[in-house]
Amino acid sequence: MSIFDIIGPIMIGPSSSHTAGAVRLGLAARAIIGGQVSRADITLHGSFAETYRGHGTDIALVAGLLGMSPDDERIPNAMEIAREQGLRIAFHTGDLGDVHPNTAQIELVSPKGTKRTVRGASVGGGSILVTKIDQFTVDFTGENHALVVSYKDQPGIIAKITSLLAAENVNIAAMRVSREARHSKALAIIELDQPAPQKSIAKISQVPSVDTVIVLPPISMEEGE
Repeated sequence: MSIFDIIGPIMIGPSSSHTAGAVRLGLAARAIIGGQVSRADITLHGSFAETYRGHGTDIALVAGLLGMSPDDERIPNAMEIAREQGLRIAFHTGDLGDVHPNTAQIELVSPKGTKRTVRGASVGGGSILVTKIDQFTVDFTGENHALVVSYKDQPGIIAKITSLLAAENVNIAAMRVSREARHSKALAIIELDQPAPQKSIAKISQVPSVDTVIVLPPISMEEGE
């Protein structure tokens, strides 16, 4: 149990789950798409859908997408700042199925036209769990450094990636692999005890069948941009 489980995170807003956690979900989505967002379509589920206006969940999610941390004093003005920066946002409510009641699904477009869908839940005390990236089921808290690697499922790909990290003395804390089908598109989330060196990232990007490598910094309670 951390201090955040006892007294809650340092934050702006009325609710650690509906506000601080929502900011961190936005930060996670921003990191997964690689930075700036030009458009976001956000579907709110369950308790998020029922109370988001009163708790400022919509404002908090947008603040995270803008790169703000949970304690950023600009959070109340996030919608206005988004308009000034040209970030187009649409909110919807809907049933996302058998998921945590504080779940949001965020469909993102970057200025370069890259598209990503990120689904995650605010699970209490400002903590989050990312459960889906595009069509892949994942399980990622954002507490560690991580690599998100998309590739074509082939024998030996994961072994090659992990050996390249081991060669630079990078320790793997956790790893989850999802795939559409055998020998089809796959996604690996590799959580690390320390940042991966650029040299390792470059070599992983050059592994045959690897499509993209996304570097995710820890999404801490206090740090945004």
